[in-house]
Amino acid sequence: MSKFQCPMNLQVPMTKTRRCLWSIGIWSLVIPWTLGCGKWTFAEEPRPTVLVVLGAEGTEEYGRQFHAWSKRWGEAAQKGRAEFGEIGLAESGDDSDRERLKKRLAELPKTGTEPLWLILIGHGTFDGKLARFNLRGPDFAAKELAEWLQPIERPIAVINCASSSGPFLNELSSQNRIVITATRSGHEYNFARFGDFLSAAINDPQADLDKDEQTSLLEAFLAASSRAQEFYSNDGRLVTEHALLDDNGDRLGTPADWFRGVRAVKSAKSGAAVDGLRAGQLQLVRSDNEVQLPAATRERRDQVEQELAQLRLQRAQHSDDEYLALIEPLLVELAKLYESAASSSKK
Repeated sequence: MSKFQCPMNLQVPMTKTRRCLWSIGIWSLVIPWTLGCGKWTFAEEPRPTVLVVLGAEGTEEYGRQFHAWSKRWGEAAQKGRAEFGEIGLAESGDDSDRERLKKRLAELPKTGTEPLWLILIGHGTFDGKLARFNLRGPDFAAKELAEWLQPIERPIAVINCASSSGPFLNELSSQNRIVITATRSGHEYNFARFGDFLSAAINDPQADLDKDEQTSLLEAFLAASSRAQEFYSNDGRLVTEHALLDDNGDRLGTPADWFRGVRAVKSAKSGAAVDGLRAGQLQLVRSDNEVQLPAATRERRDQVEQELAQLRLQRAQHSDDEYLALIEPLLVELAKLYESAASSSKK
């Protein structure tokens, strides 16, 4: 999520809209929520799902690293009150890990507001045409995973931490889906360390760039990418992995060095939209304030913030008065969403 600049200089927020509500006089409606005056209680809601797939280890050293990364995801899932599962640790049986994954995805709820986090930890291969994720037993290709995920309409974050994972982004990119790959192409085939740094960043307060007391997937992606680059620089090695993020369904992906803080400052020559907004709205470990928001309020809040972000991209097309006329109803709606949530909590 980006830092918020208020309408005095006519900038539109990526997400930090709540800060600006104060400056334009609407924030008084939201003060009880931000100050945490009392605890809100809501009915039990569906939980996010975190599913980690551990691939073939190759060596004991890689195995130790992969298990450590998975353990971090498990700890973050527990802290974030998410359902957690692992594939790749069970003893060999009638089903291969490939079949276990396919069946597990088929069993998951297909709709809802709570996301599915699918984390692939292991090695990958690319033969010039197909990218595969290596499992114990039969592997699976990016296209096969896309088919297994197709019936799931709930938000999905797919994070492929393997080498040669870049082609997965092109196959999996879709609306209402975030895709992160450790490499930008299938030809980056050396062992990828991005997954190590991402598993550490997803629950790291130091990765919280916008200081909203929670680390978004975008912030974790940026932190992990930076730490991966530092590793190669400090070790005097040639960088052999370049992570990409796609969350707008255009199959292009955006690298971390296009961002300053959590706002993209570069854009594609083709004029394609830059990724990052949706990933900036997704957190595995939510802040106390975020947890207290009802799911419906959170969903609409995210939609409004996305509309504001789109208006920001179109800022040059409008006069000051036109621009303010467009963003004011959205800012007011945000305030009413929080006011409604606060009122409901007191009943």
